[in-house]
Amino acid sequence: MERLPRYRTGDADLDNEIAALVRAAGDVQHADLIFEIIVSALRLGRDDAGRLDLKIANAALKEMRYAFQVFAPYRDARKVSIFGSARTRAEDPHYVQARDLAAAMADQDWMVLTGAGPGIMTAGIEGAGADASFGINIRLPFEAVPSEYIADDPKLINFRYFFTRKLTFMKESHGFVLLPGGYGTLDEAFELLTLVQTGKADPTPIVLLGAPGETYWHSWLSFIDRELIPRGLISPEDRALVHVTEDVASAVDEVTSFYANYDSLRFVRGLLVLRVRELPGADDLRAINEVFGDIVVRGAIEPLDPTEDEIADDDRLDLPRVGLRFDRTHWARLRLLIDALNGRA
Repeated sequence: MERLPRYRTGDADLDNEIAALVRAAGDVQHADLIFEIIVSALRLGRDDAGRLDLKIANAALKEMRYAFQVFAPYRDARKVSIFGSARTRAEDPHYVQARDLAAAMADQDWMVLTGAGPGIMTAGIEGAGADASFGINIRLPFEAVPSEYIADDPKLINFRYFFTRKLTFMKESHGFVLLPGGYGTLDEAFELLTLVQTGKADPTPIVLLGAPGETYWHSWLSFIDRELIPRGLISPEDRALVHVTEDVASAVDEVTSFYANYDSLRFVRGLLVLRVRELPGADDLRAINEVFGDIVVRGAIEPLDPTEDEIADDDRLDLPRVGLRFDRTHWARLRLLIDALNGRA
């Protein structure tokens, strides 16, 4: 750490001691950020934060550190989260769908994240198998015992707080499938949509999977169509953020095909970079610009070489990419642009 970060304690001698402590810790990655984490802890103490405030901050940081450590060896694996009711019984069609979905995703070398409890969570782990599963458990007075399929697995993580647990699901997943459930499932559905709609999470496939002939998700969508869109509370294109199906194969295809050509994105100094496996041809790119020019602030959607920042971070340099000056507002339209790059427009 050649220069101290701008975020400091305000005490020059103490800042130098913190920097020395970080250096003394040895091979510390991203020492500037470690410095700032220590500064935050000391500033909490100086702010006369109450003991409960400190306990929350301490527990949250410890939970996140442990979760990051567990997931680190699996960074290159695609992962899908499966949400649904803990009350779903093994004979329920939704249980069978969740189990079959997880098995199909594991067959395509995806890993599965569930809440590690009973019902749909157990179905997901049963279908994928423990080797391809993560259990993201929440400690509750009830439903406290993890599924037998993952109880002793090192990929089981027990959380005290819902917010750190949710962060883990959102950060580590490349796709989401939700089956019918109660308040928790609906909370996860709306939070997912909020994060993607506002750009707080990257565009990602979100599937609502229900049993044939039932009305659960159709009633939910009816509420969206009847109450939210006509009032202007969401945009009509926001409906493109979810895919509703009664077919497990369709759910699997929706998740996996999102990455058929598209790989990932990154913002670099106001430029949105979309990494793909193959660039669109000239005619396809011309059509993409005609359809999606409304979300480009200036210039066009065009191929580009890796940016300096990507080169410095060795970030997906093997892939071609297209770039655009995205307006950072129409995230559902960006999702549709990714569909077009995947040949699914």
